[in-house]
Amino acid sequence: MKFLTQIVFVCIVTMHFQGFSQEKIFNGDPDITFETARKLAFDGNRKQAQDSLRMLLNKYPNYHDIRSFLGSTYAWDGNYEGARKEFKYVLQKDSDRQTTWVAAINNELWAEAPFSALKMAKEALTYFPNDEELLLLKARAEANSQNPKEALITIDALLASNPNNQKAIEYKESLTQELRFNSIGINYNIDLYSEVFDPMQYYSLNYSRATKFGSIIAKVNFNRRFQDNGFQFEVDLYPRIMKGLYAYLNFGYSDSYLFPKFRFGAELYKSLPRSFEASLGIRTLKYSTTTNIFTGSVGWYTGNSYFSLRPYVTPGDVGASISGTLTYRLYRSDADNYFGISAGMGYSPDEYEQFNQGVTENERVNFESQKLKFGYYFTSKNNRNAWGAQAGITHQEITFDQGNFFWIYALGVSWELKFK
Repeated sequence: MKFLTQIVFVCIVTMHFQGFSQEKIFNGDPDITFETARKLAFDGNRKQAQDSLRMLLNKYPNYHDIRSFLGSTYAWDGNYEGARKEFKYVLQKDSDRQTTWVAAINNELWAEAPFSALKMAKEALTYFPNDEELLLLKARAEANSQNPKEALITIDALLASNPNNQKAIEYKESLTQELRFNSIGINYNIDLYSEVFDPMQYYSLNYSRATKFGSIIAKVNFNRRFQDNGFQFEVDLYPRIMKGLYAYLNFGYSDSYLFPKFRFGAELYKSLPRSFEASLGIRTLKYSTTTNIFTGSVGWYTGNSYFSLRPYVTPGDVGASISGTLTYRLYRSDADNYFGISAGMGYSPDEYEQFNQGVTENERVNFESQKLKFGYYFTSKNNRNAWGAQAGITHQEITFDQGNFFWIYALGVSWELKFK
């Protein structure tokens, strides 16, 4: 069907465009050609569609439907400046075009120009007061301009006139969640061993707060391992440095041998083109000796999916221990609702703290380990409560008996409450 559409398009263009020197003159029915170009654009053949639309505009420069649609195709391709030029031309000629205002505001939002989008939305509302689609775009522009409270006021005004607007209801829920700057959470995990060890239990209580500079998370960890108990205190920071660049910082302390006495972490994350993200960092664990672990990651967002590869390199005098984890997540409505799976190979001291005591560098380099983990995370209807369930299996070499292995069966649950 797509091939047939292209053949029809070529025939129409051949019949209706006559070439004279550098310029082509259109002699056919503009409406039929416009509709054919629309079908091509929606089928993914936007370059052909844009060529046709530009030819039409050579003869009909004020055919605003054609110019607006051309602007939309530019916006879909990420040519925001080209789209901006076409929308501006149309709106200067005829400001009484709601669909063009909507397309132009969306173009600014996609171009990550929220202040321009907000200015445009306010102007559009002078021509179309109380228009629900424009009010929703105004709210999005306000939220993207770091003013979620104003966005909430706009959405409330929209819902006051139409309480059944589903898009407004859903967006209000996401805004309300964004305005919940605080959260507390509890995590519980248990590892069951096929031999050698008794079950090991891990508890964590955390409090986090979102600020304009980034997130701060304080944790209290309690472990029941080797028939003994121990506490660890941690702080995580996620400072925003600039657009597309943020960091992770970690500090932990414990007076229990079940944890490193001190732990430090630092990592820098950078957004890359085509929805990629990369990071590079270090972890330091201080037991009786100090272990440095170099790590990083490459992540890719595509549709509702996320892929990530994270290696760990632990250098030593006799060589380096290398391990890695591959992660996949399938998101549903937002970042708090997803299914995840990860697979890893190799021994990383950062992941297996419970086996680090008394382990020499030579032994660590040669340890073998394979793991597979699953997780499912979901929120309540109002997004205030978030739950998670995890399960995993690890095939781990016994640190004090190399060449022999045991299985670790891991189960976990988590809960988080968000509030203002």
